[in-house]
Amino acid sequence: MPTAPGLTSVPLWFKSSYSGGNATECVEAAFVPCGVLIRDSKRPKHPHLTVSARAWSGFLNDARQA
Repeated sequence: MPTAPGLTSVPLWFKSSYSGGNATECVEAAFVPCGVLIRDSKRPKHPHLTVSARAWSGFLNDARQA
Protein backbone atom coordinates (compact mmCIF):
# COMPACT_ATOMS: atom_id res chain seq x y z
CA MET A 1 0.00 0.00 0.00
CA PRO A 2 1.48 3.42 -0.90
CA THR A 3 2.09 5.93 1.85
CA ALA A 4 0.74 9.46 1.90
CA PRO A 5 3.03 12.11 0.38
CA GLY A 6 5.41 13.61 2.91
CA LEU A 7 5.02 10.79 5.46
CA THR A 8 8.16 8.72 5.95
CA SER A 9 9.79 6.81 8.79
CA VAL A 10 12.65 9.33 8.81
CA PRO A 11 11.48 12.95 9.18
CA LEU A 12 12.23 15.11 6.15
CA TRP A 13 12.92 18.52 7.65
CA PHE A 14 12.23 21.72 5.70
CA LYS A 15 12.44 25.47 6.25
CA SER A 16 9.85 28.03 5.28
CA SER A 17 10.24 29.64 1.88
CA TYR A 18 10.27 32.92 3.85
CA SER A 19 13.48 31.93 5.65
CA GLY A 20 16.47 34.01 4.70
CA GLY A 21 19.87 32.63 3.86
CA ASN A 22 21.50 34.44 6.78
CA ALA A 23 21.12 31.46 9.21
CA THR A 24 19.39 33.47 11.92
CA GLU A 25 16.32 32.60 13.95
CA CYS A 26 14.92 29.86 11.79
CA VAL A 27 12.79 26.86 12.55
CA GLU A 28 12.37 23.67 10.58
CA ALA A 29 9.34 21.42 10.37
CA ALA A 30 8.75 17.83 9.32
CA PHE A 31 5.47 16.02 8.64
CA VAL A 32 5.04 12.75 10.52
CA PRO A 33 2.03 10.45 10.96
CA CYS A 34 1.17 11.94 14.38
CA GLY A 35 1.35 15.57 13.16
CA VAL A 36 4.26 17.95 12.69
CA LEU A 37 7.70 18.13 14.29
CA ILE A 38 9.26 21.57 14.88
CA ARG A 39 12.91 22.27 15.74
CA ASP A 40 15.53 25.01 15.86
CA SER A 41 17.48 24.81 12.60
CA LYS A 42 20.69 25.81 14.36
CA ARG A 43 20.34 22.93 16.85
CA PRO A 44 19.04 19.95 14.88
CA LYS A 45 20.29 17.38 17.45
CA HIS A 46 18.39 19.06 20.31
CA PRO A 47 14.82 18.12 21.30
CA HIS A 48 11.95 19.11 19.03
CA LEU A 49 8.27 19.92 19.55
CA THR A 50 5.51 17.67 18.27
CA VAL A 51 2.16 19.25 17.43
CA SER A 52 -1.00 17.78 15.96
CA ALA A 53 -1.88 18.40 12.33
CA ARG A 54 -4.87 20.43 13.56
CA ALA A 55 -2.67 22.67 15.75
CA TRP A 56 -0.22 23.18 12.85
CA SER A 57 -3.04 24.11 10.51
CA GLY A 58 -4.41 26.58 13.06
CA PHE A 59 -0.96 28.12 13.51
CA LEU A 60 -0.52 28.56 9.75
CA ASN A 61 -3.98 30.11 9.39
CA ASP A 62 -3.27 32.57 12.22
CA ALA A 63 0.17 33.41 10.81
CA ARG A 64 -1.31 34.15 7.37
CA GLN A 65 -3.78 36.59 8.91
CA ALA A 66 -1.14 38.46 10.93
